Amino acid sequence: MHNVSIAIILNTIIEQYTSEKQFYETHLGITEEQWEAWKNGTMSLSPAENQKVKLLFSDYEWMLIQKIIRQTVIYPEKRNQAVVEFKKMKTQIARTWLASDLAKVELLTESEETAQYLDLRVSITYDEWGYDDILNFRLPAIVQQQIRNEKIELLEWVKENLEETYN
Repeated sequence: MHNVSIAIILNTIIEQYTSEKQFYETHLGITEEQWEAWKNGTMSLSPAENQKVKLLFSDYEWMLIQKIIRQTVIYPEKRNQAVVEFKKMKTQIARTWLASDLAKVELLTESEETAQYLDLRVSITYDEWGYDDILNFRLPAIVQQQIRNEKIELLEWVKENLEETYN
């Protein structure tokens, strides 16, 4: 797997699982040695394990990773900024979708007061099962309090604040 995709995958794992160890032990069921070997490119994951890694992302996000990899092949100087570029492009795409009124925004989890994160989804539906374009964002739970306290609509908050909160 390309180093750029591994960097994006690792960043997403930390966002969603708090540690790599938690992910590879509980989600993949592999050892630290196997995990490190995979990250270093000296070992492959099984097809089932690869699928679990891929499921960290929506199909649209996975396609975006492939585009970023292609950009880093053409412009090697972009390799060190791939994670930042991935997050930037996700927010830029979400803002474009929302500005065109094509997308909907939804909170995936109504977090409790003690929760640290809020999962937000921006998606476009094409009325055909399996073809929706989806972007997922994990944001600090304070966002939910801001929306509640300021009595602003979720869509309005996303349009105004997503980029600075997520990036």
